[in-house]
Amino acid sequence: MAEPKPHAGLRLLGRLLGLAILAGAVLMGWRVTRVGFEYPRTDDAEVRANLIGIAPHVSGPLVELHVVDNQEVRQGDLLFVIDPRPYQAALDAAHADLLLARSELQAMSNAVASAVAEVQVRQLQLEQATDVVRRYEPLLKTEAIEALSVDTARTAQRTAAAQLEESRQSLMRQQNLLGQFGTLNARIAAAASAVTAAQLNVDYCRVTAPFDGRVANMNIAVGRYAEEGQPLFGLVDIRHWFVVANYRETYLDSIAVGAPVDVFLMAYPGRRFRGTVQGVGWAVQTEDQPLAGLVAEARPDLNWVRLAQRLPVRIALESPLPDAPFRMGMTAVTTIRPAAVR
Repeated sequence: MAEPKPHAGLRLLGRLLGLAILAGAVLMGWRVTRVGFEYPRTDDAEVRANLIGIAPHVSGPLVELHVVDNQEVRQGDLLFVIDPRPYQAALDAAHADLLLARSELQAMSNAVASAVAEVQVRQLQLEQATDVVRRYEPLLKTEAIEALSVDTARTAQRTAAAQLEESRQSLMRQQNLLGQFGTLNARIAAAASAVTAAQLNVDYCRVTAPFDGRVANMNIAVGRYAEEGQPLFGLVDIRHWFVVANYRETYLDSIAVGAPVDVFLMAYPGRRFRGTVQGVGWAVQTEDQPLAGLVAEARPDLNWVRLAQRLPVRIALESPLPDAPFRMGMTAVTTIRPAAVR
């Protein structure tokens, strides 16, 4: 028995329904794409903070350790102490050198004063000898005095001039040894600088926290020999937190500096945190141009298809809540809202 053919109205209704579903799918896809560009979202993001290595300015064994791993510290808190005894001895020696320099300066000042007096005496002697020659020479013309006496006076004048020049040279040598330049004495300044440097080394033996932070990756104990400039552990700056979110380059026109951001952390499901776009990266590392350590690295998700490059967007976070502290490396999901939407 032949099956009955569908009614023409039902066929038309089916076609209209199919077209409506297709149009709805296209409209929904267009709407999702538009919303994606109006509110760029990515789950390729993580919480970060500035991290520095705590390294001493001087070398030596640790004699005191006042923190443990993951401990929160405040700016100025004492972290550890390096054995200060050799640096204290160097400071004491520098103080002694400064005292000796001052003593030598006094002796040289006395020598300069003596040389000045010697110059004054020689100057008077030259003036007297010159005066004798000036009085004898007219008498020689009238033969009122013997030529020998005049020659003797002239010899005395030349001798006095030579002695004056010698005393002046001696004064210059003493002044050079004194090392005085205006109000600054080079010897005292050098000795005082050595004291300052030695005092700095003693102060460097006590290492304090440069800012509020948390100790990270600490694996040392008292007795460890600390090398100058070599970090002993890390310190996380807990004053400023931010998220680095890698967005596709196709979203650049939708990301504005200063735009508000909704941040969701995997560690705190259902809670929303606030942030602000601080800036978009201007350089990223690519596979054909490795620049490790110089620029940010944001690799595509797949290698067998050409994808839009991802650029790091730095998002400054508002202060963390007491019951939801931030930690470096937390996984984040970010949604950037238009700058006019708050």
